[in-house]
Amino acid sequence: MKTAKKGLGLALSGVMLAGLLAGCGSAEEKESGGNKPSETADKVNKEGFPVVNEPLTLTMMGPDVGIQSWDKMPLFEEMEKLTGIRMEFQNAPKDAFETKKSLVFVSGTYPDIFYAAGLTPAEQMNYGEQGILVPLEDLIEGYAPNVKKILDENPDIRKSITAPDGHIYALPVIEFNQPWYRNPLWYNGDYLAALGMDKLPETTEELYTYFKRVKEEDPNGNGKADEIPLSSASPGNSLRDIRTWLLGSFGIHEEEIYVDDNDKVHYTPMEEGYKQYLTYLNRLWNEDLLDHESFSQTAEQREAKARNNQLGMFSAWTAFQMMGEEPNTSDPMYSPVSSEFAATPAIAKNKGINTGAFAISETNPSPEASIRWIDYSYSIEGATMFNKGPEGILWKYTDKENYKKEYLPVPDGGDREEYRSKITPNYGIPAPTINLPEIDNGLLGDVDAWIANETKTKLLDRGARIPFPVLFLTPEEQAEVTTMTSDLNTYVRQMEAKFVTGAEPLANWDSYVGTIKKMGGERMAEIYQTAYDRWKAN
Repeated sequence: MKTAKKGLGLALSGVMLAGLLAGCGSAEEKESGGNKPSETADKVNKEGFPVVNEPLTLTMMGPDVGIQSWDKMPLFEEMEKLTGIRMEFQNAPKDAFETKKSLVFVSGTYPDIFYAAGLTPAEQMNYGEQGILVPLEDLIEGYAPNVKKILDENPDIRKSITAPDGHIYALPVIEFNQPWYRNPLWYNGDYLAALGMDKLPETTEELYTYFKRVKEEDPNGNGKADEIPLSSASPGNSLRDIRTWLLGSFGIHEEEIYVDDNDKVHYTPMEEGYKQYLTYLNRLWNEDLLDHESFSQTAEQREAKARNNQLGMFSAWTAFQMMGEEPNTSDPMYSPVSSEFAATPAIAKNKGINTGAFAISETNPSPEASIRWIDYSYSIEGATMFNKGPEGILWKYTDKENYKKEYLPVPDGGDREEYRSKITPNYGIPAPTINLPEIDNGLLGDVDAWIANETKTKLLDRGARIPFPVLFLTPEEQAEVTTMTSDLNTYVRQMEAKFVTGAEPLANWDSYVGTIKKMGGERMAEIYQTAYDRWKAN
């Protein structure tokens, strides 16, 4: 079986306000639009390779997934040949990276470059305003033509990475060709065939009927009542992996904050559509159509059920990987269904950017060389190399002018994705680059094309849109949101589980909403409305 593709993390909510430190950098520099040229600026070539004519060594800090040391990766070796810049690494394991990042910022001793650092908007503002992070807008203008072109052609991206003080402190991950907001839901194609269903459900009632038939008609054919119509697995955030898609049936675009078609911002957990979503899931729970282990099981436990052919619907990168099968087109992607509450389902689309992926510290001896180094990863050729490793290892060009490629045999005969993790750091972390269709030109097979068509016809062509843009809050707004977020999120998720399982009757909805209002739910919507209006008017 092919190993599941590692997606980039797209979570942009619940940011934490970093601890305040003494300010650095002059107000004069801040108002002038950034930083003074470094002493090495005149030694940096503004175009072409190498970036520097004399060897330069820089330090880099990033989250290490632990499969291969970065200093042994062909990607960095090739970049050193191209640019003349050698990287020394001060990494931390991925699961301990946030802790190390916080300690580094407090220590006063910084790496030259933060790579795939996942710097939150609050961190960018806090450390940028103190002068620890270098403003990038002038560097982009003079030394990063690829980034500049992207920002000039996509003003929403520029707005989303620009802090309230007017500065850009970090470059983002940009994913133009990844439309999924979260892994899709998939039907079990064998079940559909066994039940004689040649048309997918189009309403919540038709979906309910499918679940009911899965439970009662033995579609896996083993003579046992072991089928589970719908299963979730995200214990830390209850039903997160299915919530987005089912919320859409009741007119809700996102689980926390979303903006409607009239530019009004909503705090989802107190919306009537959210109540209808809970009512529907409670119905499924009561009739044993929603897996009763959904609030506690791990992804691995759910996968075991899928591989035992017990699941009628589940979320995954692809169904065949979840079910342990070879790539195939047998299991249709879920097509969002309507309800009596919403005639047209709300369909959430990936925001397309993940901020805070690349930043330069104040102690960096050559910000100009650093921005030129990373700018290559925002070109088609560079993004291909950062994503798939240098040419000649796992792939080669067959028509370079049109970016057409073909795969080469995996050197050790193992899994291609696992081998890729040994040659480039862009594996399971929010790495600074751009994801473009040209990167996969010639490498996608029939199954990939089928998945792309499923995505287009069932999501994109049906009005999928970004629920809420990536944007900055002011320091004051962020402080207030941070104060409210933890308690609100905890309460909302606890009550979701109670409402779904019946531990709390939905007759108590008004009392629940009253508690949310006291905890700041309405204020959350007000703050994000102000931020959205500011973002839109920018």
